[in-house]
Amino acid sequence: MTSNLLVIMSDEHQSRAMGCAGHPFVQTPNIDALAARGMRFTNAYTPCPICVPARASFATGRYAHQTRLWDNAMPYDGSIPGWGHALQARGVPVESIGKLHYRAPEDPAGFDVEHIPMMVAGGVGMVWASIRREEERTPRGGRMLGDYVGPGTSKYTDYDAAVTARTEDWLHARRASGDDRPWCLYVGLVAPHFPLVVPQEFYDLYPTDSLPPVKLHPRDGHARHPWVDKQAGFMDSEAKFRDEDERLRAIAAYYGLCTWLDHNVGRILGALEAAGYGGDTTVVYTSDHGDNLGARGLWGKSNLYEESVAVPLMMAGPGIAPGTCDTPVSLLDLSVTIAGHFDTEIDAAEGLRSLYDIAASPPEPERPVFSEYHAVGSVSGAFMLRRGRWKYNYYVGFPPELFDLEADPEETVNLAGDPAYAEVLAGMDAALRAVCDPDAADAQAFADQAALIERHGGREAAIALGASGATPPPTVNG
Repeated sequence: MTSNLLVIMSDEHQSRAMGCAGHPFVQTPNIDALAARGMRFTNAYTPCPICVPARASFATGRYAHQTRLWDNAMPYDGSIPGWGHALQARGVPVESIGKLHYRAPEDPAGFDVEHIPMMVAGGVGMVWASIRREEERTPRGGRMLGDYVGPGTSKYTDYDAAVTARTEDWLHARRASGDDRPWCLYVGLVAPHFPLVVPQEFYDLYPTDSLPPVKLHPRDGHARHPWVDKQAGFMDSEAKFRDEDERLRAIAAYYGLCTWLDHNVGRILGALEAAGYGGDTTVVYTSDHGDNLGARGLWGKSNLYEESVAVPLMMAGPGIAPGTCDTPVSLLDLSVTIAGHFDTEIDAAEGLRSLYDIAASPPEPERPVFSEYHAVGSVSGAFMLRRGRWKYNYYVGFPPELFDLEADPEETVNLAGDPAYAEVLAGMDAALRAVCDPDAADAQAFADQAALIERHGGREAAIALGASGATPPPTVNG
């Protein structure tokens, strides 16, 4: 009999910020326990390092250049069939609780019920950020990370508590219903996404005087890639800290939010056991993208470095042997895995495979994985290909980057200009172009964004549309 499937997706969880990933001090005991009894994919990536396009791609199993949902003003509305629709067609009960970041609750997005869903602001999202040409873009006022950072509570921590409580109630109600059909439940938590505010007990786990320095900071002499420098300069969160103490509080709060997230995952897994579902439910934990957390003087996501584009991904349940899998994978592989779990399929991008199959197969280090970015702050499209030890970043109109992740896991040395690596560079470029034509995709993104801006009344009207930072959560009780 097919097992139930519980998919938990957080927001902005850096792949390294877990004990099971070898982080020296981040405390994630519940996620670590899940990883210990299941398979952890050590080289997992988002298809796009920003929320709305990543989630649209995850819903459909298609890349952003295929969905043409390029940025945070182009939310998923269910018009492209995804794994939720495939499960519904098969008669599988499929519901969601928490953050979706789709267009609106009334859209047919593939869930029988959406409990307290978090959608894009006003059903339109960050239209102002669709204005990307360097001479035209206009940053919004305020600070992306929030007016206050440090210990406390926010609408986001309140929302995560409500999502967790609703999930606990859902599991017990499902058991009490007597309906024994295998089900799929998607749970969307927002931590550790900014605002960087976390309850005191979690903040206190990370004293600011014990935090290590961030890597490759410009004030220490690091010269950022020119595309990255332009992208970062658009909002420049680093420059908006009031002093060094506040900057350290932001780092401590992020790590505290990782443990707050883990606390809520633990509550959900505890309720799963208490409801009697522990033995016949497969559990997946992942995140939509990572967070730079001050590395290179960068905050948030929105670039192709490991801190931003790599994600945690693990699954545990009946028939899954515990261990780690080093084969590179994408959240899009998870999309087809969810459909395949219930013996159905979706019309997804080429080359994707079920994580069950990948986990049970010999390692395939040369398997290519792709990501792209066309959203806030970017003056042109950015494209990534990971294959084996090599990581290739292609920026339209800018020099590329090539990193040897085996010798240089921190991505400190760009080898793209070294003649000794010209053959590797050419091979990686060819492999990227086998996925998409980056220049054509870049042109399509700008054309689609220009059309979006025009539909909203032009540039001056668009500048006023959308949240300036974190998307407001829905009103919840308790």
